Amino acid sequence: MRRLPVYLLIETSGGMRGERIEAVKNGLQVLISKLRQDPFSLESVSISIITFAREPKQVLALTDLESLQIPEIEIPESSPPHTGRALLFLNERLNNDLIKGTAEQKGDWRPLLFILTRGIPADKEDFRNAVSLIKARNFASIVACSAGSHSSDLELKILTDNVVHLDTADSSTLMSFFKWVSASIGAGNKSVSSTEEILLPPPPQEVHMVI
Repeated sequence: MRRLPVYLLIETSGGMRGERIEAVKNGLQVLISKLRQDPFSLESVSISIITFAREPKQVLALTDLESLQIPEIEIPESSPPHTGRALLFLNERLNNDLIKGTAEQKGDWRPLLFILTRGIPADKEDFRNAVSLIKARNFASIVACSAGSHSSDLELKILTDNVVHLDTADSSTLMSFFKWVSASIGAGNKSVSSTEEILLPPPPQEVHMVI
């Protein structure tokens, strides 16, 4: 079965400490549970989780849903979010992770990328350099979420048109976000053969699409 690679980039800077990161962990549990209930996703979806503060870290290598165990996610004492460095790290991982099609075998479907961050990269030059590399990767969809009242959407709009905003980053709102991510992955799984960007489902009222 051809894989649908899904990459989750999750900011773990000091601003995500406490309730926010616990809500993220609970949201990941719900995300995986819902995907496992979908036979199409269970057969094809593989997920990788990359956390980032000052340094990116792949806490979960690309893993199929049946084998997946949600890793421990830690928050450093204090560190700004180096989003650009995380995207550059992702670009390197794609070189190693993705299976390209050959005459003998079909390669992976076009991957999906979801980013959860406060939206303000501390490494703006690296971020700008990374944007062109990631855009050239032919993702089926890139979704960036800026979480919290002190977050910013401006830089994320440079990366993708699919930017959503959470006014708060509490447990209820983040849970709604991860349920929507699950539905978005399901939509991608049913349109993987398309050369166009996937059509995302309407977000819930807690998740505001940035125009």
